[in-house]
Formats: sequence, C-alpha cells, structure tokens
Amino acid sequence: MVDKVKRRKRLLWLIPTAVIGLGLIGFLMYAAVYYHADVNAEEAMRSGADVQITETDYGWFFDGEGEENALIFYPGAKVEETAYAPLLREIAKRGIDVCLVKMPLRFAVFGANKAEKVMREYEYDHWYIGGHSLGGAMAADFAATKGDGLDGVILLAAYSTKKLDQHLDVVLIYGSEDKVLSMEKYSKYMRNVPDMTSEHIIGGGNHAQFGSYGPQKGDGKALIPPEEQVNKTVDAILKKVKP
Repeated sequence: MVDKVKRRKRLLWLIPTAVIGLGLIGFLMYAAVYYHADVNAEEAMRSGADVQITETDYGWFFDGEGEENALIFYPGAKVEETAYAPLLREIAKRGIDVCLVKMPLRFAVFGANKAEKVMREYEYDHWYIGGHSLGGAMAADFAATKGDGLDGVILLAAYSTKKLDQHLDVVLIYGSEDKVLSMEKYSKYMRNVPDMTSEHIIGGGNHAQFGSYGPQKGDGKALIPPEEQVNKTVDAILKKVKP
C-alpha cells in the first residue's frame, strides 16, 4: 500500500514536470525560427568613415561623430538584431551614437534591464532608450521603472504599458500600413506617455520596414521604399532629440 502511494505521488510530480518540459521545448522551437537580417542590413553593418561599428559584450556599438547623446536600442521579437543596422547607422551618422542590445533568444522581455549595464560602460550627457515592437515595449518598461538617468524614450510601432515620467522626451512613430501593431492597445496606453509626447505616422510605412528583414507575417504592404521609411523615422527622432 505504501509503495502504491509513493508511486502515485511520484506520478503526480512527474506530470507537471513533463508538461513544463514540453512547453519549454515548444517555446525553444518557436524562438528558433526568426526573421533574418537581409543583404542591406549586412552592408550597413560595415564600418565606414562616417560610422564605426564594433561588436561588444552587450551587442554592437554604432559610433558616429556625435559625443553628447546616445540611444540604447532594443530589437523586436524574433528579429535578428543586425536587421536594424540601416536605421541605427543613419541615426549614428546624424549625431546620436547607438548601442544595439542583443537579447536572449531574441526576446527583449528576457533582457529588459540590459540598459543598466550599457549605461555604465559609457559617459554621455544625454541617454535615450528605444526599440521596435516588443523591444520598444520593454524599453518603455525600463524607462518607467529604472529610467532615472534617461532623457527620453523612442518607440517604433510600440507603446508603454507603464506610466512614463513627465520629464522624459517621448517620440512615438508607426507606419500607416502597419497591421501588426495593435491600435486598440496603442490608443489605450496613450495615457501613459507625457503630455508633450511627439507622435509621427509615416505615410505608406509598415511594421517591418523599421528593420531590414523582409516581409513580416500579418503586416500590411508598405507603399514607400525602406530607405524612405528609415529617413522619415530619423527625421522624426531628430525633431525631438537634438544632437
């Protein structure tokens, strides 16, 4: 009788363990399929006279001519980090150095506080944090909870689920053809951004063209080329952030 009870208890313990294990395996298989950086992104990752790009322990550093301002950038979920090179290179070229953060399993939710380490590695007068999609949401989460040293937040096709301090310069940017961003949640969480937040809608832009990784499932078709969306994004950022 005692042995039967022990076997039953062992079986009851093994069942949830097996379920958790299968769930973990399923997630790892899901995360293993991701959007890869395309040829344009690979080209943008090459250092040049205008921007020096170096690999670091946290990801990559885009070093332009600017010396006072830096942006910490969190990539979108299931997107190869270097896919954002065309955008980040242009930002660095125009006066704001960029720290591109590599996330565990390409999900910023597992590395939302990585900005802390980045900020300890450099000395800048002004720090900004931003990201695309889930990366933007996690960047906003960091700004809301541990962002005392930040000057602003830049959200690309993203929103903040937590209240951001009024002192922060916040820029919201999304494309008119974006079918991935939940506009219902975006509108709902507008209450969490400062009163002086800048909002920019890129006509003809979509969700995926903030990066350079090809079409994204469920997204709308862009009506403008990727280069135009990148340039309009940088223009919108520079209206709020002055190098």
